[in-house]
Amino acid sequence: MGGGLSLSGHLGGQLARLCAVAGTDPDAPLELLGGLLGSTGSRPLSAPPAWPSNVADDHTPVEFSIAFNSGEPPTLRILAEALGSPPDPGSNLSAGYEFLGAQAARFGLSTSRLDPVRDLFSTEHPQGEFGLWHSLVFRSGRRPEFKVYFNPELRGVGRAPDLVAEALRRLGLGGSYRTMLDHGVRPGELGRRDRLTFFAVDLHDGPQARVKLYLTHHGAHVRDVVRAAGAVDDVDPAEVAEFCATAAGGTGPFDGRPLVGSYTFVEGADRPVGYSVYVPIRSYVDDDEEARDRVLALLARYGFGGAEFDRALNAVARRPLRNGVGLIAHVSLRLGPPRPGVTVYLSAEAYRVSPPRLRQVLATHEPAEQPIGRSTAGHH
Repeated sequence: MGGGLSLSGHLGGQLARLCAVAGTDPDAPLELLGGLLGSTGSRPLSAPPAWPSNVADDHTPVEFSIAFNSGEPPTLRILAEALGSPPDPGSNLSAGYEFLGAQAARFGLSTSRLDPVRDLFSTEHPQGEFGLWHSLVFRSGRRPEFKVYFNPELRGVGRAPDLVAEALRRLGLGGSYRTMLDHGVRPGELGRRDRLTFFAVDLHDGPQARVKLYLTHHGAHVRDVVRAAGAVDDVDPAEVAEFCATAAGGTGPFDGRPLVGSYTFVEGADRPVGYSVYVPIRSYVDDDEEARDRVLALLARYGFGGAEFDRALNAVARRPLRNGVGLIAHVSLRLGPPRPGVTVYLSAEAYRVSPPRLRQVLATHEPAEQPIGRSTAGHH
């Protein structure tokens, strides 16, 4: 990467190119990205990350994704962690709420789902890997949509199940939670190998507004995820199994990064109405060329062409795909309302490129961590 390029310069360039792929005016996305990065955006990439953000493997506090939905153009999304100045667990949590406050009036955000639970996910001494993350969704020709991710383990891993139970009770969704636990959690594994890792609420009041709960399955097999998906009516277990096996190259156990499932809750239902499974594809391929091939196969399976995905990949990549692993981070299958489809998550690789796995075996003299600026320039 060139000499004095800043974090915001690197991410802004990628975002502008992704906006072109998605047919989205880049003005609002770039302005919102600047608000999320705050003072950390001006830091040069030659400096280490200001905070060990868990949004991305190299601690970049931003991750991009492209959602493929039937009957509409691909949707561009940003996942980001707002950082305090200086960043620490408490200041980051405050910065996250400050960002929301700044956008609430401008974009007409609704906090009807956030306000009843905000106190549950706020503390002076947050624990865990994050306090509050933001999701920004950009659909062509529409105003940005906002979602927040709370950390159920903010007050400790052991308190997460009761904290989530109370949050869902306040939102009138308690019955669905019990159904989700009965199907999703392996016996005796709640808070152990099955962890409640994200609690998400949409910040709008449209008919498709959601509350989502994410369950991370450590050391799971495909059969465990199939069972977890059974909490939702009309989910085809064979479809879930095939997706996971294709994305991950097998049926488990998945001892690298864990599989994750999410459940969509709506008021009045006694069980979740939607399910998504997220496969950390970067843990189960040798390089991003292999990951791309698997993603293209999945997109074709669900009727999506690969050209737009390749354009998105080229918008982010600054190296040949075979020269690293992790640019394509996750791939997910969304089942049920509001928008079934496939989403692919792309790492910005602002600070580091993880080397391909085969290369570590065949050429062990290469460094374990290769800065982007030293990798081969150009796209695949």
